Amino acid sequence: MALPASNENPSAAVIRSLLQHNHELSLYAKNMAYPLKAVVHELDMGNGRLVLEVEYAGQGIESYLTDGGISFDLEALKGSQVMEREAYSLSNVAAKLLKTDSTLYRLECQLPESVFVAEQRGAIRIPFVLGMQARVGLEIYQHELNVPGRLRNLSVGGCMIDIDLAESVAINVNQEIPGVTIEFPNGESFFAEGKIRHIRPFGNQGYAAVGIQFIKMGPLQTEALFHYVTESEREAAYRTGANDKLDHHTPLFIPGAKEKKILQREAQDREKRTRQSSMERGVMDVAHQLQVGLMYMKTRNFLPEEIFYDCVDTLRYLVEQDRKAFLYALAFLRDELDWVRHAVQVAGYLADMMLARDPHDPHTREAVLGALLHTMGKPLLIGPQLPSLKVNMNPVQKDILRGHVGALRHKLQALDWRPSPTCRDIIENANERLDGTGYPAGKRGDQLSDRVRLVSVIKAINKLLHVRNGLPPHTPLDAYRMIHGAAAAYDKTVLVEYIRVYGLYPIGSLAKFSGGFLAWVMEIDSKGMPIQVKVIKNLRFPDTNISSELGSSDFSQIGKLEDIVNPADYGVKVIKV
Repeated sequence: MALPASNENPSAAVIRSLLQHNHELSLYAKNMAYPLKAVVHELDMGNGRLVLEVEYAGQGIESYLTDGGISFDLEALKGSQVMEREAYSLSNVAAKLLKTDSTLYRLECQLPESVFVAEQRGAIRIPFVLGMQARVGLEIYQHELNVPGRLRNLSVGGCMIDIDLAESVAINVNQEIPGVTIEFPNGESFFAEGKIRHIRPFGNQGYAAVGIQFIKMGPLQTEALFHYVTESEREAAYRTGANDKLDHHTPLFIPGAKEKKILQREAQDREKRTRQSSMERGVMDVAHQLQVGLMYMKTRNFLPEEIFYDCVDTLRYLVEQDRKAFLYALAFLRDELDWVRHAVQVAGYLADMMLARDPHDPHTREAVLGALLHTMGKPLLIGPQLPSLKVNMNPVQKDILRGHVGALRHKLQALDWRPSPTCRDIIENANERLDGTGYPAGKRGDQLSDRVRLVSVIKAINKLLHVRNGLPPHTPLDAYRMIHGAAAAYDKTVLVEYIRVYGLYPIGSLAKFSGGFLAWVMEIDSKGMPIQVKVIKNLRFPDTNISSELGSSDFSQIGKLEDIVNPADYGVKVIKV
């Protein structure tokens, strides 16, 4: 690791190290729903002058400045094949805002002279920068739910960590948690109880930043924490060049045998990560933004309408841009939380079918919004009795979950947000069935609109195609048979339309071929048969990954199509950076 020169501004040195990689800089503010992307235009290593450029066509960009300062996250994806994510956050950086064009702004910032931040109570906050790492485990509900994360800063008062955005649904501001465990690279660890002080989206890769206060600490815990903060300060000073008398890493940050094994495994996992296409990134971004919207609803009692409508408009844009690539990209949500995956996939298929029926249908936007919001009541129900949506639920928990439509409706009322009639129709009736066996109201037949009849079939098929409460997924053919066999519960004409559009081997399915190969279905013909696939595995060499696209004329190389299979059965995962 190259150390910064002693006459360089330490904060500038950290920023320069990240700018050398693929990176994104995002401005954030408490009262703004969106982080604002910015570009580094100028960085003076000596005096710490930072100039950012921002394109912004909306109103109120001044709201991103609080008391003359800005806050931002800088994320870097290091490496090419083995991607590694590193981040640096700065808050309340002195800045001046200048408008240079109709939509172009310039922020002239003065970076602090130290990477160490003085907190309100006089403590010093140590940022984990330039490769400093420590793992964190949050015990949200005792013996029930543990959430992993990474330490981003540490002080004697508390810490900030980042966790997967999906895990943030179980956490609320001011919630006391029974355990915060920090494990340092050399194997030493620190444990305390904690209290959640703030939660916000972190960067653009699907993470949340969680601020935690340590509580109820005894003398031994306090002494240990002071030691770890002091050692972290020494390590940060060494890495940033803030103290040129330091010439080596502190023992705390030298990886032990356990950490080395974990790092090796993580590097291997990242190497397996497929390079995402722009379409896949677009779909994944919708999933992330949906969770950000939920975070604002839970932690700030604010419904970010703009975020949700942006999600809808993005889905429509992606369908119209290249519907086959869009359907293929939807499959890469399979390892997201079930409620998020289900919401985005159902909304995506609904947009696809409604646009195919009538590209000018004025109800499409509101119907797709309703499909996106419909399952959001599920994470709103998380609590001591239902600590997670990922567990195999007992009968009591399943009964709690059936109340998700009512939970969302009550939340929207509390936030004083009134959906349009079309949006409300989907939110409230998507689980209803024509024969009255659905919920929550047991409506029948002509009480259900054509749009509800459509979305209910899409939802039912989507549920059957994925793992559900420990039950394995069904093949598309079996799912179609089950929907057809459900007496008068579903509209058979809609089912026939669905099968005609998506076929027995839908785009995004994982197909197994007789030659022992697994391949993603990328395109189908008018009869619903695959005509292009992406081969990813030869089961005779299961540890070797392939990425090879084949047209139907070359299918003889991989054998005869046998069936659609479950990716999880073959260890096929979407690896997150």
